[in-house]
Amino acid sequence: MKIGRFLSDVYWVFWREIKRLFLQKSRIVMAVVQPVVWLVLMGNSMAGLTRNPIAARMLGTGDYLSFMVPGVMIMTTLFGGVFGGTSVLWDRRLGFLNKMLTAPIYRAAIPLGKLLALMVQSWFQVIVIVVVALSLGVHFATGVPGVLFMLLLASLFGVIMGGISLGLSSMLKSIEALHAIMNFLTLPLMFTSNAMFPTQAMPAWLRQIAHINPLSYAVAPMRTVATRGWIWQDLWVGLVVLALLAAASTAFAVRQFHRSIA
Repeated sequence: MKIGRFLSDVYWVFWREIKRLFLQKSRIVMAVVQPVVWLVLMGNSMAGLTRNPIAARMLGTGDYLSFMVPGVMIMTTLFGGVFGGTSVLWDRRLGFLNKMLTAPIYRAAIPLGKLLALMVQSWFQVIVIVVVALSLGVHFATGVPGVLFMLLLASLFGVIMGGISLGLSSMLKSIEALHAIMNFLTLPLMFTSNAMFPTQAMPAWLRQIAHINPLSYAVAPMRTVATRGWIWQDLWVGLVVLALLAAASTAFAVRQFHRSIA
């Protein structure tokens, strides 16, 4: 494999996805509106929770909005990632996928380019959430370096979900089937995690599920840098787990793409 040519193939697949994103104005508008709705409506409706000292101790902060911001970041990344495979099915339906497969490009460049585009999309969404959160008075304890660390964690989580979605899309033949499977995964992942509520408030059986939920491993370190600071003993586990899962998910997408379409 020639590395230069391979990277060039990845870039052109990535660039096509980015151009298509910016041609879909409604996607960009929804990427902005959705986190604003979550933060303004749910963040403010639950703001009174921290008046209870027990609830405030569970949240680890006196401001529910600060507690909620990392959860909203990961939720938007989750939704962007799980539907990332839709582009493969649209390309197949329109016949463009066959053109890419018959073109002299590396097959692995197709899922990798699409994953890279999903990462950039997640950066855009996280930055929008940071701006909205700052305008609502949220203070990030670690400043700009902490926000960059949160971008890294959101990117790794986006790759995990995007890799699974792309891998499945290489096997499935319809967009409806992919949406059904990913919808089935999305809500359980969200509501069995620490995204919206602290795990200490959950029943024991649900807490055990939350502890193995990859979404919790993304939210917990993001929340630590946002509300408490650089407490590395609370950060490194999430970082390592997300990096390993992202590598496994990427390998799954590339492998399934070769096996199912080649």
